[in-house]
Amino acid sequence: MKESDLTTEPIAQNLIKLISNVCFSVFVFTVLIFTVIAVTYQPPDPWLESAPALTKLLTANENATFKIDGSMLNTGEDIASSPTSPPANSTGPVTEATIELSVEKIGNMTVKNSSSVDCDDLKVVNCSDPRVLVAVQRFNLRVFKSIVFLEYETPVNGSKPDECDVSWRFRNKKEKSWRRYRDFRRFKFAFGENCTYKVFHTSGWHSGVNARRIRIKPRGGGGGPKASRGGGDPEINDTIPTLGSQTNFRRGKYLYYSRGGDYCKGMNQYMWSFLCGLGEAMYLNRTFVMDLSLCLSASYSSKGKDEEGKDFRYYFDFEHLKESASIVEEGEFVRDWKKWNRSHKRKVPVRKVKTHKVSPLQLSKDKSTIIWRQFDAPEPENYWYRVCEGQASKYVERPWHTLWKSKRLMNIVSEISGKMDWDFDAVHVVRGEKAKDKKLWPHLDADTWPDAILNKLKGLVQPWRNLYVATNEPFYNYFDKLRSQYKVHLLDDYSYLWGNNSEWYNETSLLNNGKPVEFDGYMRVAVDTEVFIRGKTRVETFNNLTMDCKDGINTC
Repeated sequence: MKESDLTTEPIAQNLIKLISNVCFSVFVFTVLIFTVIAVTYQPPDPWLESAPALTKLLTANENATFKIDGSMLNTGEDIASSPTSPPANSTGPVTEATIELSVEKIGNMTVKNSSSVDCDDLKVVNCSDPRVLVAVQRFNLRVFKSIVFLEYETPVNGSKPDECDVSWRFRNKKEKSWRRYRDFRRFKFAFGENCTYKVFHTSGWHSGVNARRIRIKPRGGGGGPKASRGGGDPEINDTIPTLGSQTNFRRGKYLYYSRGGDYCKGMNQYMWSFLCGLGEAMYLNRTFVMDLSLCLSASYSSKGKDEEGKDFRYYFDFEHLKESASIVEEGEFVRDWKKWNRSHKRKVPVRKVKTHKVSPLQLSKDKSTIIWRQFDAPEPENYWYRVCEGQASKYVERPWHTLWKSKRLMNIVSEISGKMDWDFDAVHVVRGEKAKDKKLWPHLDADTWPDAILNKLKGLVQPWRNLYVATNEPFYNYFDKLRSQYKVHLLDDYSYLWGNNSEWYNETSLLNNGKPVEFDGYMRVAVDTEVFIRGKTRVETFNNLTMDCKDGINTC
């Protein structure tokens, strides 16, 4: 063998080994990169945009604020991927299977022996007969397919011998919360084969007035209780919880946010910031101190200016919030805090945090009774949501599941939907300031003109269907042209639901120390949103009526 062969062979082997090592190193480095990405990736918020994108949007100028479309307002129950689990003590839905079990318990379904009596001779319906309820349950399942029926009460007599009034609890299938609503209707009966009960006719929403609940209301100025039909929803409990004893107060750990630049901004920004604070409290395992007094932005006010002193409970479900998060009302908290400091030499330990740049992680091991975040810097440094930016967005999650719309507003939604027997289509028509701004939305005004809307709807909604129009268009008669083809319903058609004789009016006045509460712009949009969601066919402004982008030109 030649000497040159002996020297070239090791060189070739070394070269191959070197190439192999380089390739393996590249492979390992690539795997490492993908692993880091997979571990650190954070999905965007289920409703809004990612935290970095929102930060860029909201800090673009000195007076940054949310520019997200406010004509539709979603809360936690709207963005849930599946219905929320009901409370442990709630009953299951009424189905064909549960009805069959009831039938087995009842036994023979005939009213009387058909050989001994002619069914035509039966003029009086015994409303307490369990077979009457079975007939109603079967009828409801067949007719109202978009409803989950949860609980029935025993039928009572109607106004005629062949009528019964029946009350039940229900939930719309499109609602993601476990909340229950109430309807009571009048049913007219006939007799079917073998003299079985059969629903011949039913009247509309809340027609069964004899089945309406009786509520005991205290008399003003004493004199004992007074019974009255109707009244507030007994399932709403939005009383303010107390901390109890001074010992309980001292044992607690609290996160307290002072009022910041978010105050009097739009409701979307309020929710984004409020849920940041609540999310930080959950991360720190502390009770969140919340101010129930809101400031309604001028954009939702009929007065055209910001309105302070609005109650959180007008807009959101305080009972659900209390059940799903640890909170304390600010007034109760401050009173207990001052009371402790007056009666004890040793003051309550407080950690004051004057900048949002102190992260929740840095506070996670703080032993102070109260962590007090103060937002005294100029805008936008004094926005609550700034606490949840940057690295904090990776471990502080906004608890959307805790924030639902007010049950009082949702009762109005159910009443409007029920008036249409839950069988309606809906169109959302955005006009207002966007229709006036031809630079950002060049075609919106023309595309939402009544003739244009009618032409679009003809291909999407069957003639003479119930059509609910959710809109910010202020002129009631603007949509009259649609009435030539559809049974048009607008929010203002139901203004009696918040008028001075309504349940909503009475209940909100009680929250406001007896003073009337205005049904403001935010409430209108909240109700419009929820009725629209319940439509069988839903026609969107920016998906169906116009090719303009929702957030302006070149943003699609």
